[in-house]
Amino acid sequence: MTRTKTNLKIFIIAGEVSGDVLGAKIMHAMPDVEFIGIGGKNMADMGLKTLFPISDLAVMGIFEVLAHARTLTNRIKQTVDAIAKEKPDIVLTIDSPGFAKAVVKGVKKQKILNKTKFYHVVAPQVWAWGKKRAKKYAKIFDKLYAFFDFEVPYFTKYGLDTVAVGHPIADGLDKYKSNGENKKIITFVPGSRMSEVKKLLPVFHETIDMLSRCGFTDYTYVIPTVETTDKYIKQDIQNWDIKPEIVPADKRYDLYANTYIAVVASGTVSAELAIMHIPTIVVYKMNFFTTMLAHILLKIKWVSLVNLLMNKTIFPELLGKKATPSNIIDSIQQLTLPSVRANMLDELTRADNKWKHGGHKAADIIAKDILK
Repeated sequence: MTRTKTNLKIFIIAGEVSGDVLGAKIMHAMPDVEFIGIGGKNMADMGLKTLFPISDLAVMGIFEVLAHARTLTNRIKQTVDAIAKEKPDIVLTIDSPGFAKAVVKGVKKQKILNKTKFYHVVAPQVWAWGKKRAKKYAKIFDKLYAFFDFEVPYFTKYGLDTVAVGHPIADGLDKYKSNGENKKIITFVPGSRMSEVKKLLPVFHETIDMLSRCGFTDYTYVIPTVETTDKYIKQDIQNWDIKPEIVPADKRYDLYANTYIAVVASGTVSAELAIMHIPTIVVYKMNFFTTMLAHILLKIKWVSLVNLLMNKTIFPELLGKKATPSNIIDSIQQLTLPSVRANMLDELTRADNKWKHGGHKAADIIAKDILK
C-alpha cells in the first residue's frame, strides 16, 4: 500500500464487534490515512485487511480467557511482530483491554519503535474495578479516549492525556428511536462473544418455550446475530421447538426500533436500546468462579450503562444466578404493564443528554484529535 498524503500510518486493533463498528467510523473519518491491523466486517468494508478473525479475541471472563490462553498468546505475538515490521506512527487500540495492553507491552519490550505513539479508545471502568488501574494505563499508553467527562480525572491525575468523546453508539441512532408504537416482537440478544452465547442461549431457549405456554402466543421471537456467533446460533436453534427468527447484524437497528421488549446480554447493546428508548431486561451469566470473583472485586451496583449514568435502576438486571427463565418472564410480564413501561420510557428520556459530547460524533472527535 502506498503511503498517503498525510504520511501517517496507523496500526488499528479492534477485538470485538462494538470496537469494529467504532474502528470503521474512525477509518471513515480519516480517508487519507494508511490503516493496517485487526478488525471485523465493518473495518474490512473500509479496506482493512485483518491479520486474523476478531472472533479469536472475543472472549470475556478470567477463566474463559484462560481456556483460550494458547490462541490468545499466539495472536499477541503475531500482532507484536506485525507492528514491529510495519513501524506505524500510531498504534490505536479499541477496547479489548487485556489484548491491547499485552500487545503494547510486547512492542515496547522490543525497544525498536521509539517514535511510535500508543493510543487507546474506551477507558477501563476504574470506578468499578479499582482506581489503581488508571495508573497502570498511564504507564502503558500515550493518550486515552474516554466516553464520558466523569472518567477523565481518574487518568489525568496520573499524567495520561485523556479526551472525552461521548459514547459512539449515540451517533446516528436518533432516527431509530422508538415512537412507542412497537410491534409484538420480543428480541433476545445473547451477546457477541461465543462464551456469552453458549451460556445465555440455553436460558433464552427455555424462556421462549415457557413464554409460549403462558399466554405470549401472539408474539414474534427474534435473535439478531453478529459474524462471531451467527453460525453457532443458527445451528443451535434447529433443535428448538419454537424457532426464533434470525436477523443479520446490519438489520438489527430496524429490529430494535420495532421491538416491544428486549432481553439482552450486558454490554453495548443495552446502551443502544437505552438510547432508542426500548424497554429492556439485562441478563448475564459467566463462569461460576468468574462470577464469584466479580462479586468480590466490583464496586458498583449495576452493570448497565444507563443505570450507572442515572444512578438508579432503569433497566432491570438479572445477573448470575438470577438469570433464569422464570425471572426473565416475570420481568417481561412487568414490562407489559402500561404504567411500568411509561415510567421506564420517561427515565430513558431523562438520560438522553448523557450520551453525546457537545453534540459531535465520537469518531470525528477522535480523528480530528489524532490528525491535529
